[in-house]
Amino acid sequence: MPDELLTDAFLTPPPGVPVIDVRTPDEFALGHIPGAVNVPLFSNAERSAIGTTYKRDGRHLAVSLGLRYVGPRLEELAHTLLALTDPAEPRLHIHCWRGGMRSASVAWLMETTFGCRVATLKGGYKSFRHWVLESFATPREVRVVSGLTGSGKTAILKQLEARGECVVDLEGLARHKGSAFGQLGEDAQPTQAQFENDLARAWRATAADRPVWLEDESRMIGKRVLPEALWQRKQDARIHVVELPDDERIHHLCRVYAGFPPAQLAACVAAIRSRLGGGRVQATIEALHSGDFAGACRIILAYYDRTYQTCLTGYPPTHITRHPFPKLEPHTIAAALMESTR
Repeated sequence: MPDELLTDAFLTPPPGVPVIDVRTPDEFALGHIPGAVNVPLFSNAERSAIGTTYKRDGRHLAVSLGLRYVGPRLEELAHTLLALTDPAEPRLHIHCWRGGMRSASVAWLMETTFGCRVATLKGGYKSFRHWVLESFATPREVRVVSGLTGSGKTAILKQLEARGECVVDLEGLARHKGSAFGQLGEDAQPTQAQFENDLARAWRATAADRPVWLEDESRMIGKRVLPEALWQRKQDARIHVVELPDDERIHHLCRVYAGFPPAQLAACVAAIRSRLGGGRVQATIEALHSGDFAGACRIILAYYDRTYQTCLTGYPPTHITRHPFPKLEPHTIAAALMESTR
């Protein structure tokens, strides 16, 4: 019989042992364990038909239909799984939605027919999702890098990480830079469930007894939403505000965004017309098309700076530490932030 593991043990298989998700491609696409490989037992349509049969005709006929579907391709399924293992010591971690028949049947096949050593996930992907949402409940010190738009917060976080600090890159996980221009140069955002899954793994990968650094974000990063418990951790955190001259911020924004086509940038500006105002939108778009990206930045920053200052008032004043710098030098700023927290 396969071992049945709790989530923490299942997620830390020995080196070289793959995590196999035997749910349908649609289930996998909505959200999955980071790093898992999808080897579906049933197609999307087959699972739907089995579910309909179960509700209408009962378990016995639903199981019979499942056997009819999967029987002709069991050999192909087995060889697909074997190709993912170490031939000298074939081992697999396999899960389905609830840790039920799908994972148990595939585990039985691989153990009895091919001698694999198999472990399944107790409670399946559903238990993993509970693990995800519980990840942020434990009290932990959080430090937030904050600052006006263009302050290079992501670059500063990367320098903190390079110096051995615990860092979770919220924007990287959300595949969005957080502003109206945040999707430029990024892949499509993950689903909400997948964002939470990736975030929980990244959070738990950092040392639990050490502070973790985050970038100051709103509750939504693009269309993805921070889990409530993590949002509250951030709201209660020590906020380190990086203050830079406007010219430094504009220079940084030009370096990040000026390479995108003016029409693409103009479309991003138009998306915030209701907040920026028609006159400012028109002036910004004209500046973009004339090649005056710095001028366009100055107009937009007037809006973003006001918004940021309003958001900053949501933190207790005693939680805020301001750090003025003459230039945007991420390595210097990171070192100064670390020194200030000792």
